[in-house]
Amino acid sequence: MKQGKLVVLGGAESGVGAAILGKKENFEVLLSDNGTIKKKYKDVLLNNEIEFEEGGHTATRVLEATVVVKSPGIPSHAPLVQKLVGKGIPVISEVEWASRYTNAKLIGITGSNGKTTTTSLIHHLLKEAGRKVGLAGNIGFSFAKQVAQENFDTYVLELSSFQLDDIDDLKMDTAVLLNVTADHLDRYDYKLQNYVDSKFRILNQADENSALVYCLDDETVVENLKNTTYPGRAFCYSLNKAADGTVKDGRLVGNNGFSMPMSEMQLKGKHNALNALAAILVAQDLGLSDKQIESGVKSFEAIEHRLEKVKEVAGVEYINDSKATNVDATYYALDAMTKPVVWIVGGVDKGNDYTVLDDLVDRKVKGIVCMGTDNSKLLKAFSKTGKQLVEVTGAKEAVAAAMEMATNGDVVLLSPACASFDLFKNYEDRGMQYKQAVNNK
Repeated sequence: MKQGKLVVLGGAESGVGAAILGKKENFEVLLSDNGTIKKKYKDVLLNNEIEFEEGGHTATRVLEATVVVKSPGIPSHAPLVQKLVGKGIPVISEVEWASRYTNAKLIGITGSNGKTTTTSLIHHLLKEAGRKVGLAGNIGFSFAKQVAQENFDTYVLELSSFQLDDIDDLKMDTAVLLNVTADHLDRYDYKLQNYVDSKFRILNQADENSALVYCLDDETVVENLKNTTYPGRAFCYSLNKAADGTVKDGRLVGNNGFSMPMSEMQLKGKHNALNALAAILVAQDLGLSDKQIESGVKSFEAIEHRLEKVKEVAGVEYINDSKATNVDATYYALDAMTKPVVWIVGGVDKGNDYTVLDDLVDRKVKGIVCMGTDNSKLLKAFSKTGKQLVEVTGAKEAVAAAMEMATNGDVVLLSPACASFDLFKNYEDRGMQYKQAVNNK
């Protein structure tokens, strides 16, 4: 006998994984996509004999659902979603759906910046220590698919605000709150507090056995925690304040006497010191030894598209930071630079305030390449700096323009501070095209 009817809205990684898990758990499954499903996902659906439709949702069939798993990319105000809610049909995220069918320990990481690096580092530490651990959420393979097909004791989950919007009963054993800065405000009625509230949903369902790791340097996180009663263990970290994890005399210092030189990390920049401190506190709380943690932090390499060193050409270093899709991420990238910078910036503006970059641009940037279909806001923001400004509409042109500006000892930094959808499929595509253009020189 079937458990009910599962409808999955969206036919990409998370949606297909949710459908696979639904079938395993004996649900009648329909996957529905408003667009075209990629061949690799369509093949998986066909191989698993899962019914699907593409090119539009058949509302009458969708509204027959017992439960709906919605792609994070579909906003809650979409008309079909509103109809589902109006009928009292639960609409949840793939992460919550998967959590219902596993007893594994769940570690969730959220924040405006640093999620992927911190999530990957925590996963790396646990894996290197011999734990049976999966990596999922907004990174890697579908959480639901792994729950259906793997047998991990722990999952480390990168969680975006969009994923957290659609949770009801999801409980994190360990929650990590990195930071909250203005991002995706177009999705949240241009109100920062709405975005903050979404991030703080990671604390839902916490109990006395839960753990929280948070950044003491982030004013928004600290202020909102004052209005939150957290029932479990709480650990904080900071670059220079007294905390459970901090930086002192060039060393990463954790609880119970843990200490290691920052210089031995392959990750660079103050923001990555904070990411490492968060990961260290999580690993300590999960029982890893100091030796295991230090070894793992030392061996962890930078994630692709996040301050990734591409190549050196004629004494100029090229760095790919395409994942920097907001101003705060670009601030961290510029702050980490120790050489004169030719900066490639631009894309789809999210209501950015570029004034926070003025001091760094003044001190560190020698030339700016604006890469986008509409660079007017960037030109207005930085023309007053007196720096050389060039407009381009592609990665190949951007690299060529940057090469003209750069000289021996400089760094060319792609750190766009904007979304990628004007010229590229996504930030990965933007980063790959940039790397290809560099490597062809």
